[in-house]
Amino acid sequence: MPNQRLKDAMASGGWTCSELAARAGVDTKSVERWANLSRTPRMRTARLAAEALGEDVFALWPSLRQPHSAQTTSPDLVALYEQRADLPTSQFVDLFSKATHNIDVLVYAAVFLHEGYPRLNDLLRERAGHGCTVRIAIGNPDSANVRQRGEEEQFGHGIESRCRLAHMHYRPLVGTPRIEVRAHESTLYNSLYRADEQLLVNAHVWGMNAFSAPVWHLRRSPTGTLFDGYISSFEAVWSTARPVEAD
Repeated sequence: MPNQRLKDAMASGGWTCSELAARAGVDTKSVERWANLSRTPRMRTARLAAEALGEDVFALWPSLRQPHSAQTTSPDLVALYEQRADLPTSQFVDLFSKATHNIDVLVYAAVFLHEGYPRLNDLLRERAGHGCTVRIAIGNPDSANVRQRGEEEQFGHGIESRCRLAHMHYRPLVGTPRIEVRAHESTLYNSLYRADEQLLVNAHVWGMNAFSAPVWHLRRSPTGTLFDGYISSFEAVWSTARPVEAD
């Protein structure tokens, strides 16, 4: 069976088999087999021929389009937890305590951190005192997205009150060198807890409280993309958030 798309392209451009062969760096017989027997050239040769004809290489030879193999994991993935409740608060604290450059938190409230470790503010001040930049983004309790999240979780006004409690917990940090606390109004798809090159991602699942949703532990790797993707998400929300004012 001939490759009609190739033959039509050659005819439209006035190409002979020998002329196309010269441009692609093969013999004339090879081009004849491409056109008349639907043989498929190697990718490099196919690209040269397609460029000469002004055609898309995959339109001329669809079989060259190889599907991407599915990955069963990511180079960035360290561990996966079925729910946040499986992680003790000490795991978050240990992560923060080892940070030397960056601590980033993006949540609506996450009051479990202060409830499980009342000295969290002291830890953040201590890290900042050693040169670590600390950025905390918490939800604006008066925003429409926070209210909607509460309705979806069936917590009613609970999440709004938790956001206000988070503001109360973090407000004493306002004005501390190298620490900034902001309030955001974003739709939150994941809660993020970063310490340098490590990140805990708490997924948000519709109708489910965050403590029942999965968490994946990521570590930035040279070949992975997950870590950087989530950090880009943090930066986008951070850029729109407003500073929390001191009392």
